[in-house]
Amino acid sequence: MRYLLLCCFNEKRWEAIPEAQRGGIMRDYGALLRGLDKSGQHLASAKLQSSSTAATVRGRNGKPAVTDGPFAETKEQLGGYHLLECKDLDEAISIAKRIPTIPFGGTVEVHPLVA
Repeated sequence: MRYLLLCCFNEKRWEAIPEAQRGGIMRDYGALLRGLDKSGQHLASAKLQSSSTAATVRGRNGKPAVTDGPFAETKEQLGGYHLLECKDLDEAISIAKRIPTIPFGGTVEVHPLVA
């Protein structure tokens, strides 16, 4: 079964982490993804640009309306995603717990995809 892991982090908090420490976190990310590549579980990933570069399209009065920036006032922003093949939700959650930003305040939403 496929699962989408949505990785969220407060962008201001991320910028406050010393650059050397952020580099270590990203190296840990690379090691995690290489392991998932070896196991055949990693299907796709991407790191997103800052939420300030995003646009949101939503319905307003029956028509699409476009706004700049994040889609909602939140403390955390979507920073990236991982598409994985896992045997079940427990395995996907187990992998999500290994995301290197978790100890620094990151959040990972684990969503099963519709088959």
